[in-house]
Amino acid sequence: MNVSVAWLEALVPTGLTAAELRDLITSHTATVEEMHALRADLASIVIARVVEAAPHPDSDHLHVTRVDAGTGELLDVVCGAPNVTAGRLYPFAPSGTVMPGGMTIEKRKIRGKTSNGMLCSARELGLGQEHDGIMELSLDVAPGTPFLAAMPVGDTRLVVDVLPNRPDLLSHLGVAREVAALTGRALALPDIGADASKVPDAKRFRRAGNAGGLVLHLEDAVLATRYMGVVIRGVTVGRSPAWLVERLAAVGSRSINNVVDATNYVLHELGQPTHAFDLARLDPDPKMPEKTVVVRSAREGETLVTLDGV
Repeated sequence: MNVSVAWLEALVPTGLTAAELRDLITSHTATVEEMHALRADLASIVIARVVEAAPHPDSDHLHVTRVDAGTGELLDVVCGAPNVTAGRLYPFAPSGTVMPGGMTIEKRKIRGKTSNGMLCSARELGLGQEHDGIMELSLDVAPGTPFLAAMPVGDTRLVVDVLPNRPDLLSHLGVAREVAALTGRALALPDIGADASKVPDAKRFRRAGNAGGLVLHLEDAVLATRYMGVVIRGVTVGRSPAWLVERLAAVGSRSINNVVDATNYVLHELGQPTHAFDLARLDPDPKMPEKTVVVRSAREGETLVTLDGV
């Protein structure tokens, strides 16, 4: 089980260091096999504000920008991202920075214009797969602020050996409960912003049910005692906010998009596996017009194609 110390601290504020948490958990609960300080490779990245941005005179896709990186003078930086905008904050790699992929950023001329560093995308920082634009930051910090001081990526990961008799530890909330009991600190449970009185009683759900054009059918209620689904409409699939990308990265989970990341977040925080389907791509039941999800055991000799195409 990968545990983010920052995530754990948000659920049970203790003020303990990563090493102290490691020793506490190992002594009383489960062995912490490894402890990794994360993202030291981003130590040279700072927050910069683009003060000016204009099209490059000799390129149809590059921009010439002037950047405030907290050095006391504006830096000329050539940028190829279509979303570079004056007044916005972005991660900035000054000349001499060694990027996570091993590339060294050097002062150089690009189409005749000097570039004194690089405005960075999420992928260039190892923080996700987005690379069609640089990483816009909605922060209230001064230019020159270290990126690791402004963003929750300077985290520590604890790798906990969870034994079969402690499945309650397979989530951050489960580990937080344990730490709360050991330290006497109170849990700071997340506010889900929902009225529990309006949530239907689970006992009212049937083995087969219809909700908003979706049919759920559970073939074996012994092997799978409950499977629940809900239809959510009006969802726009897009990028996840930076804090979510960083929190998932801290536990070794790669950002995909806001919908997939939300399901992974719930898994890591609460221990509840969830999956998001595209309703438009589900097959209808041959006997009914509704889209259908069937939960069953694999049949003998059956070949399955997994989500990653294997």
